Amino acid sequence: MGPGEENQLVPKEIENAAEEPRVLCIIQDTTNSKTVNERITLNLPASTPLRKLFEDVANKVGYINGTFDLVWGNGINTADMAPLDHTSDKSLLDANFEPGKKNFLHLTDKDGEQPQILLEDSSAVDDNVHDRFIGPLPRECSVGSTSDYVSQSYSYSSILNKSETGYVGLVNQAMTCYLNSLLQTLFMTPEFRNALYKWEFEESEEDPVTSIPYQLQRLFVLLQTSKKRAIETTDVTRSFGWDSSEAWQQHDVQELCRVMFDALEQKWKQTEQADLINELYQGKLKDYVRCLECGYEGWRIDTYLDIPLVIRPYGSSQAFASVEEALHAFIQPEILDGPNQYFCERCKKKCDARKGLRFLHFPYLLTLQLKRFDFDYTTMHRIKLNDRMTFPEELDMSTFIDVEDEKSPQTESCTDSGAENEGSCHSDQMSNDFSNDDGVDEGICLESNSGNEKISKPGLEKNSLIYELFSVMVHSGSAAGGHYYACIKSFSDEQWYSFNDQHVSRITQEDIKKTHGGSSGSRGYYSSAFASSTNAYMLIYRLKDPARNAKFLEVDEYPEHIKNLVQRERELEEQEKRQREIERNTCKIKLFCLHPVKQIMMENKLEVHKDKTLKEAVEMAYKMMDLEEILPLDCCRLVKYDEFHDYLERSYEGEEDTPMGLLLGGVKSTYMFDLLLETRKPDQVFQSYKPGEVMVKVHVVDLKAESVAAPITVRAYLNQTITEFKQLISKAVHLPAETMRIVLERCYNDLRLLSVPSKTLKAEGFFRSNKVFVESSETLDYQMAFTDSHLWKLLDRHANTIRLFVLLPEQSPGSYSKRTAYQKAGGDSGNVDDDCERVKGPVGSLKSVEAILEESTEKLKSLSLQQQQDGDNGDSSKSTETSDFENIESPLNERDSSASVDNRELEPHIQTSDPENFQSEERSDSDVNNDRSTSSVDSDILSSSHSSDTLCNAENAQIPLANGLDSHSITSSRRTKANEGKKETWDTAEEDSGTDSEYDESGKSRGETQYMYFKAEPYAADEGSGEGHKWLMVHVDKRITLAAFKQHLEPFVGVLSSHFKVFRVYASNQEFESVRLNETLSSFSDDNKITIRLGRALKKGEYRVKVYQLLVNEQEPCKFLLDAVFAKGMTVRQSKEELIPQLREQCGLELSIDRFRLRKKTWKNPGTVFLDYHIYEEDINISSNWEVFLEVLDGVEKMKSMSQLAVLSRRWRPSEMRLDPFQEVVLESSSVDELREKLSEISGIPLEDIEFAKGRGTFPCDISVLDIHQDLDWNPKVSTLNVWPLYICDDGAVIFYRDKTEELMELTDEQRNELMKKESSRLQKTGHRVTYSPRKEKALKIYLDGAPNKDLTQD
Repeated sequence: MGPGEENQLVPKEIENAAEEPRVLCIIQDTTNSKTVNERITLNLPASTPLRKLFEDVANKVGYINGTFDLVWGNGINTADMAPLDHTSDKSLLDANFEPGKKNFLHLTDKDGEQPQILLEDSSAVDDNVHDRFIGPLPRECSVGSTSDYVSQSYSYSSILNKSETGYVGLVNQAMTCYLNSLLQTLFMTPEFRNALYKWEFEESEEDPVTSIPYQLQRLFVLLQTSKKRAIETTDVTRSFGWDSSEAWQQHDVQELCRVMFDALEQKWKQTEQADLINELYQGKLKDYVRCLECGYEGWRIDTYLDIPLVIRPYGSSQAFASVEEALHAFIQPEILDGPNQYFCERCKKKCDARKGLRFLHFPYLLTLQLKRFDFDYTTMHRIKLNDRMTFPEELDMSTFIDVEDEKSPQTESCTDSGAENEGSCHSDQMSNDFSNDDGVDEGICLESNSGNEKISKPGLEKNSLIYELFSVMVHSGSAAGGHYYACIKSFSDEQWYSFNDQHVSRITQEDIKKTHGGSSGSRGYYSSAFASSTNAYMLIYRLKDPARNAKFLEVDEYPEHIKNLVQRERELEEQEKRQREIERNTCKIKLFCLHPVKQIMMENKLEVHKDKTLKEAVEMAYKMMDLEEILPLDCCRLVKYDEFHDYLERSYEGEEDTPMGLLLGGVKSTYMFDLLLETRKPDQVFQSYKPGEVMVKVHVVDLKAESVAAPITVRAYLNQTITEFKQLISKAVHLPAETMRIVLERCYNDLRLLSVPSKTLKAEGFFRSNKVFVESSETLDYQMAFTDSHLWKLLDRHANTIRLFVLLPEQSPGSYSKRTAYQKAGGDSGNVDDDCERVKGPVGSLKSVEAILEESTEKLKSLSLQQQQDGDNGDSSKSTETSDFENIESPLNERDSSASVDNRELEPHIQTSDPENFQSEERSDSDVNNDRSTSSVDSDILSSSHSSDTLCNAENAQIPLANGLDSHSITSSRRTKANEGKKETWDTAEEDSGTDSEYDESGKSRGETQYMYFKAEPYAADEGSGEGHKWLMVHVDKRITLAAFKQHLEPFVGVLSSHFKVFRVYASNQEFESVRLNETLSSFSDDNKITIRLGRALKKGEYRVKVYQLLVNEQEPCKFLLDAVFAKGMTVRQSKEELIPQLREQCGLELSIDRFRLRKKTWKNPGTVFLDYHIYEEDINISSNWEVFLEVLDGVEKMKSMSQLAVLSRRWRPSEMRLDPFQEVVLESSSVDELREKLSEISGIPLEDIEFAKGRGTFPCDISVLDIHQDLDWNPKVSTLNVWPLYICDDGAVIFYRDKTEELMELTDEQRNELMKKESSRLQKTGHRVTYSPRKEKALKIYLDGAPNKDLTQD
């Protein structure tokens, strides 16, 4: 990889600063987020050694030399780059630095460890403490207020502080910042970490890969002992049962906390840690209702793992100012009066009552969730509340425990729900409800849902309830997404740290206050919109209790199994380090080898240590290419190779003992060259390849036999003259140099005759690898202008001929008689030898056609006329040749029969051993659409020089033509003046870009008939194509138009070209019809497949239409029927008349014209009903490959005018939990009242009890019967259907309706689960599991068996 790819010139004053060339080095420090946007510039002499560069960089940035790496940074992924050697005496010039250009370098960590700092003044550490930032990186050039987290005055802590922290970060897999924040918080909780360490993993009982506690244990050990800056969390997420896709799902950190705790409880059952989560995190509260008349109180006990605090009360514009204020609001009782009165069991009537919550017990670790995510009912979007809410460093919870403290004797009714609903608060104020309506066990997939027995800890807290804050989980962003990180206080040194994925830095109490949220000024109601989006989301406090407050276990206090784990992890880390070292010293380069037996180019990747010798590398490559049993090792060698140009750069004679690192120029991520394992036969000798030589592939052309031989490789120098080059080639191919013509093919269709003897190869455009054609005959062709010569014609055709495989259709009954006609018409074979094969004519007894060009191409018409005149003056022959495909004969170009052998057409034998010599141009479909045969660019396509008179080889021998094929006869012919008496005059069909028109109104082809090279012969396909099918192998000039190509295929298909269609087959076996006759075959390449299908081709103004049947009450409502042809100007009724016989014959549908309709189809959605008098293109837009629905009617068509509206209605019966079949309702207007009346008519529901809702998503708008009653927008407050939220403006909308007096069936849990399974199965079959956008968020789950449970009932 060269360092100066950007080719940016250095300023002149720098370049000329000294006589010696100087190298401009621009170094970017990527080890630290604060310095990532800063660049260090050094301008050094080119002779400066690499070690001096490292010294200068170390002095410039203040790092200890040898503790960092430098790698190339020219847009390459630095993870794949090998670092420069900091001890090397190699000069910058020898190390591939480029003088006069910018050389970009990245300064990176060495061996995964951060650079060490040269500490000159340690007091500077504390001076910069206020400039540190604990949030995400600010955008470059961003501006913000001093209290805003996007301010430039805050950034990540510098590398000084990072190295001092001693803490290890966690790598963000993609969007797992929420997971990293929680894991770091748990790691920094002494009680949790110590308890986790005491648990011992039994490998005999569980797979370590799926054991969540074990993987957490490993992670914590690595966080405590690793020397890396950050470690991966993939092993932990794998134990959750997550795949790589989960890394791209962002979830809520509080949701993860709940699900992870539940998973740990399940895993720790019947162990010492079975009740750990409850002991640390679980609290209790009382949910009560007290009658205000008699004092009777009903209550229940609930448990919780966290307390959700509302930021802004519902309907209020003012947020709570502090956590304490939100806690008071949480336990503030509400009065139930009026319609909300409470039925008192003692009073036996509805009475006013007080309902509220009381805290009974606070956990040791108190978790507060600040509910910053809300729903805006005006915009109908989720929003994030960024209002300011303060929280203290110490929180006194004693004021919130059992506030009223009333132990009335009337409190008789009680339910302890803690055992049933652990970790949830069943109150209206607490949205953190752990129960799940869908029966999913709180986000955990279990093999069996055993009972979750929990032992409640009784009693109220009497001791001090002072809590100290130690973790703040911060969210930066919006409700649509953002970033989590954690600010955590270490109980070891009482210092706060920011854990932001892989970055850990020290912060202060002032930084914590910045996470309160809010803005700098008072903006009233809109304060949240202008506030910083970076604010606290979850707070964790620990009870201040010296008797319970634990410290982290010291190393000597570790249990024995943890000591063993620490040792194993250290050994693994050392092993990884050694492996990385090996990787950094391994050269990885592409390896090619032309297999000596199979003659195919094989490719592999050679990975060889830089200290291995060339001899050892040859042996590795020899075994890698599986050549042991084919030829001995001494018949192989490695040479420098350029695969792109197919160029052998140099060989390595006498360097067998040279290390590969030296030969390849060092260890690099990418090399600008490759290696070729060259082989020879035992009796051959390897040729020496010297640097500076160019490789030339020489093809010998035989004009008499009209053949192009396989290439011979010669090596030359760019400073050789053409005369010297001819002498070189003369020795290699044994042809006289005096009469030799050399043609250089620089690129596709670019042939240059090298005619100036004194010119050098470099001046003629030779490069590393070149292809030339040489001819050395003494014919008159030598004296002709090159573009008029026989040689040019032969090479031009050689470059443009491609091989296609054509699958013919099953032979139709009429094809035999046509073939007989061809045979009779072609009985006279003229004076051609019997051994010669005859021309396969495009048309037999049919009348011939001339090319019809577009009216705007007068230039091409004149060219065509001139070519015909030239053809008349030339040597012509009157010959008809028999085809080797079923003896098909045809009368062609009845010309003068006195043909000479020299003018006969090429009949080559095409070799398979040299596919590289046959050039073909592969182009995209978009290129084809822009490539018209009548364009000025392709005017040479019509030249008669491309299609010389049809002749055959006198000796009938196999002649080599290097395009990788085998053939006995390639024939070609051209329409001549002899056919003019049979011509039919056509009017030129205008190009209509909006249609698939192939033929004009008279049924004649618009395509050109200018004859180009074409040859077809039968081919035995490897795979069976079905009885009655046959394959053709066709060699054709790819500049031929599709129209002419189809005409050539007529005798083989047995019908006119207007009665069959051409389909191109792509790699995935998909077929697409080729319809534009005036386009060439330029987009086709060798060995493309084509399928021919019988059927009428399109005329001008016609379109192919796919007709589907609409079955509204079937499981699959869209069924394909047939392909039809509709024409511009045709009425809908006329198209229906044409469809009736096709439907009868192809689909078995017997329909009358008034018992079915056609309607618009948009994917699977039925749309506008087409009326009989509608005209295509005038009333109905029509296009290529159009699709329509055919709908069979139960009665007479009710749709008579465009003012009517047809909707599909479906009744929902809540008392039976089922949906009725669809019924069509035809409305005269868009009135909601009319819709209600119609629904009342067909259902019998009283008009005042009708409620309706619009279906969502794709037809048939499937929805679960468990969701339909509450999920749809029932009874919208609108008077017309064409306004929001209905927007029903076209036919085909789905309307659900119900009787509002009908009660919803009450289901037992068993019935609900059974119905859920049925609905899930039904919706999955119809593909409507998600029925509308936007998609639901993916639920966060942890799978205890290590893999997702494939239960369809759990979504």
